[in-house]
Amino acid sequence: MLKVLSGGAAQGLAEALADTIRAATGESLTGDFGPVGGMRDRIVAGEAADFVILSRKLVEDLAAGGHVLRDTITDIGDVATGVALRAGDPDASCATAQELRALLLASDGIFFPDPVAATAGIHFTRVLSDLGIAETVADRLKTFPGGIPAMKAMGQSPLVRPVGCTQITEILRIPTVRLVGLLPPGLDLLTTYTAAVTTRAANPQAAAQVIAMMAAPVAADTRRAIGFAG
Repeated sequence: MLKVLSGGAAQGLAEALADTIRAATGESLTGDFGPVGGMRDRIVAGEAADFVILSRKLVEDLAAGGHVLRDTITDIGDVATGVALRAGDPDASCATAQELRALLLASDGIFFPDPVAATAGIHFTRVLSDLGIAETVADRLKTFPGGIPAMKAMGQSPLVRPVGCTQITEILRIPTVRLVGLLPPGLDLLTTYTAAVTTRAANPQAAAQVIAMMAAPVAADTRRAIGFAG
């Protein structure tokens, strides 16, 4: 059994490749997926895992602190941050800052991941400030430990006009919500997700093999299907 601590954006990829990984390595994946800041903190605190998948900056920080093996650092791919509506709700546009602002102001609930530890949550908090509506919508904000629970909650919400924002890989995983579009130019975010074997890995060779499989050109179609840019 290989343990991974990963950002929620990579959960779909891990699940999509689970059978291939098991066939190639004889190992199954276990672990947790959630806000990258929380996963980084767990590694720093000494929790054992075979590998991590976090934003590139956090992986570089972990390497500088001696928590992951620098020569195993591998970029998996880029993920954009998007805007979501419930699957059956009327269509809307977020192609410009003005359209996004209007969509958020018309909503009665705004669902997004942890504004302190999640990449998309931190960024979206800045977006609200940049749009000049942070105070106006403050009582409508619904935050969750990660993007997937945020989207699940929005999909089941009894509200009339909920809107969500998180990494598109997390939006695409939840059938009760749909991707409306990416954050508009000037407010957009493209995050590089990067993997590395930890210095406490019980099976570093198998962990390195899994990372290579996730990043391989042969897996490009799988990565794109779950929302990676490539």
